[in-house]
Amino acid sequence: MQNNTIRFQSRLGSLLLIVFMMGLFTGCARHAVISPGEVKNIQDTQASSSLLKPGAPGSPVTEVENVTISGMKDTVPTADYIVGPNDSLLITVTNAPEYSSSNTTQNGQLRGSRVDGKGNIQVPMLGLVKVGGMTLPQVRSHMQDLLKHYMRDPSVVVEIIEYGSSPLYLLGQFKTPGVVYMDRPFNVLQGIARGGGYDSASASPRSARIIRENRILPVDVYELLMRADQSQNIWLKPGDTIFMPDNKDQRVFVFGAGKTGMIIPLSAQGMNILQAIAAAGLQEIGYHSQNVHLIRSISPTKGQLMVVNVDAILEGDAMPLQLCEGDVIYIPKSGMTSWNEAISEILPTLQAFGAILTPFVQLKYLFD
Repeated sequence: MQNNTIRFQSRLGSLLLIVFMMGLFTGCARHAVISPGEVKNIQDTQASSSLLKPGAPGSPVTEVENVTISGMKDTVPTADYIVGPNDSLLITVTNAPEYSSSNTTQNGQLRGSRVDGKGNIQVPMLGLVKVGGMTLPQVRSHMQDLLKHYMRDPSVVVEIIEYGSSPLYLLGQFKTPGVVYMDRPFNVLQGIARGGGYDSASASPRSARIIRENRILPVDVYELLMRADQSQNIWLKPGDTIFMPDNKDQRVFVFGAGKTGMIIPLSAQGMNILQAIAAAGLQEIGYHSQNVHLIRSISPTKGQLMVVNVDAILEGDAMPLQLCEGDVIYIPKSGMTSWNEAISEILPTLQAFGAILTPFVQLKYLFD
């Protein structure tokens, strides 16, 4: 840690910022007046983990709670491929081509029988045959049992010539985004590899998420990619989505003080909590500026709940708290101190913004 002496009249126009902010908020008469040329020593903890320790010198954070969301229980899938709708099967009956389900296109390529939405294929002489939900050995055995009514000891070969029933959606900053069809079980790393990997210049792995049946899974893709945490390398299921957001699309959210919530773009130069509150137009926080609540997402499964004393910043007793992508700032309309009360107040607004909130906020407050 190091001590920085801040002279508000000369360093980055700090005096003008303080005067401006004190003019914005009501109840400003409470704040101590800083005389021109006055020097106050503030311990700068912006780059230190002690910033998030309540009461640390120079920190406006008065309370902090670390939150971890439990990971999901993973199950190892069967190694055999399960046939489903939109797969195309090539069924060959040795020495009995009239029962085979393949033919040749004009380009000389083999064309099999496509599995319909009910899991059936059309087989010559046999009609509709149910194959959906079976493995290839099971389809082969089933076909041989049916053909025994027409021939002795039928020999059947079953192959998949086109996969179409197990889509995996790769959205966002992948080198080759789109839909791939799994021909075998994939884990998260294998799924990302099928997208050619992610674009390191534009992607935001910290905000990456796995979506299954319209729900975000408690999987930390960043820990997997950067720290090789194999507990995050879960098996994917057909229909899953891996979303890798753009790192240029960063924002913070400011709610409360009896006003509608607002999305504030987070510029490359960064933003502190005073600037965000001013940008949202929340000018009447009164003495409750000592009790500003902040939800911070560290990853999809880890976050922090903080209480920030904005008064301490305005009075020059603490450094302005720098914001991170996805931070949710809530200014209570009463003197509440309980996080349960704060979340109860903010929940309808979180639900309204749910689709663009960080995975941690969605998992913690919208999916429970």
